[in-house]
Formats: sequence, C-alpha cells, structure tokens
Amino acid sequence: MSDGFGRGQALGLLEEWTKGESLRKHGLAVSVCTEAYGVMEASRLGLAGEAAAEFVGRYASAGLLHDMDYERHPTLGEHPFVGVKHLRELGWPDEVLHAILAHADYSGTPRESHLDKALFACDELAGFLTACALVKPSKSIHEVEVAGVKKKMKDKAFARAVKREDITDGAELLGVSLEEHVGNCLKAMQARAGELGLEGGTG
Repeated sequence: MSDGFGRGQALGLLEEWTKGESLRKHGLAVSVCTEAYGVMEASRLGLAGEAAAEFVGRYASAGLLHDMDYERHPTLGEHPFVGVKHLRELGWPDEVLHAILAHADYSGTPRESHLDKALFACDELAGFLTACALVKPSKSIHEVEVAGVKKKMKDKAFARAVKREDITDGAELLGVSLEEHVGNCLKAMQARAGELGLEGGTG
C-alpha cells in the first residue's frame, strides 16, 4: 500500500511550495474536480475498498500537485518540470508525474491515461467555475448553474486568462459533452464548497 503518496502528503507539499492563497485554492479546486472523475472511473473499472481509495487518491493528488512549483518557478522552462523532478526524487508514482507533465501543452508529454485526460480537462474549468462563483453577490458556488457557465464561456472579456478550448477539448478527451463535464465539476465543487472557500454568505 502506497499510503506515503496520498492526498494528505500531496496537500502538505502544496502548502510547503505554495504560499499564495489563490494558487492553493486553485490546486484544491482542480483536485476536487479531478478526484470526482477518479471516483467515476474506479466505479467503471469495478474497483472497491482499498484499491478504489488508492486509485482515487492518485487523481486527487495529481490535482493538488499539478501547479505546486508554479509560484517559485513560473517560467515555461521550469514549470512543471521542477516540481515533477522533486516528486520523482520523493518516489511518487509515475502515473501522477506523467499526468502533471501532460497537463502542460508545451511539455511534449502526450495525454494517454484517463488520469492524464481528467487533470487536463479539470484544470481550466476549475478556475473558470471559481471565477463564476466569485462574481455572484453571495460568492457562492451553489448559485452557479451549468447554463450560466456556458454563457459566460462565450463572453471573452470574462476570466479572459482561462483557455476555453482547453475546457471543450478536455470534455472531448473524456468522452463527455460540455454540459456533462461542467455539471460533473460543478457538483464536485459544490459538495466541497466550504473547503474551497466558496460557500458564500457569512459562513
């Protein structure tokens, strides 16, 4: 059992390497969305118990760690390579490292596994859903709806740093419609809204 490489260890590394609150929250949001796809895939594969938990844990960890080096090493020459090198030295599983490399278009690493595709598909969308929640008066992810997200995707001035094509290409890679992909990630983030700081209201 590789319990030395689970969600708890990944969260510790994210916090050690990343001090900025928004980048930490991004890692957490991507992790929550990617983990949801891990749960679906584990179920499809018929995994249960410890095998399922370990499988899903790799999805959650990849999400937490995909930008862990970005704050210290934001250049194309260093991110995500510096982080992956460090994780490799620590003995993290190859499939997690491969997914982290594959989320960056310029790394030359092809997206092959379901984990590779899920991480890529969730990265930009998690950021976009966070932006959609933060423009609500309540700042609550619970008020965000799939139709509203799709409408905002067409508004190029909104969250302009988010690459829309990565969201649509990601859904295609996973073999789901854009509506389904947005819905899956939205549901996952709503379920963990408190953790993500997107509960809204006063609490």
